[in-house]
Amino acid sequence: MNYKSENRDKLIKCAKKEFLTNGFTKASLRKISSDAGLTTGAVYFFFKDKDGLLGAIVDEPLNKILTVLQQHFAEDEQEDFTSYVHFEGDHDELAETLVSLMYDNYDAMIILLQKSAGSRYENIIDRIISLTEENYLKMAQKYAEAIKGKHVNTYMLHWFCHVHINAFVHLLEHEKNRDNAMKNIKSVMEFLICGWMNFILEDDE
Repeated sequence: MNYKSENRDKLIKCAKKEFLTNGFTKASLRKISSDAGLTTGAVYFFFKDKDGLLGAIVDEPLNKILTVLQQHFAEDEQEDFTSYVHFEGDHDELAETLVSLMYDNYDAMIILLQKSAGSRYENIIDRIISLTEENYLKMAQKYAEAIKGKHVNTYMLHWFCHVHINAFVHLLEHEKNRDNAMKNIKSVMEFLICGWMNFILEDDE
């Protein structure tokens, strides 16, 4: 590792600790750089600003999660809804992949979820919910078209997307044990799938 990379990594390590302790808004760049044995100028050199420093911690795991979701949505778009729809299997795999990514990057995720107020990431959950709703609406509309006399209940779809994403948030924030989280997410997904099957569509009037 060269000198520049070593200094950058020191800043990231110290910033992670500072963000976890004080949150983004109250985090001190002076303390971060001092703990790393560097000047605040090093922060601006490597990361431009405090947002950039936070991004160095959360961007990689966040982008991996978004990529997994986008791939899942793309696969859902190819689903054939002209016959009985079977939602199991791939959703367990999706849930396990998301839980693994979350717990592989536990500190970064806690910072993102609980400590990012004041940064460009503070509304990230709302953005993920909007992304989920946009894609699930497309799938629900295809589902409704395949079942005569049904249409999408947009209120329930919106509510479902909030519950879906917040289920993962709640799990991470309240269950520190990775194995327990992996076990519990399967029951959560079963519940969510039942909700999707029974409440996303309603009868035409």
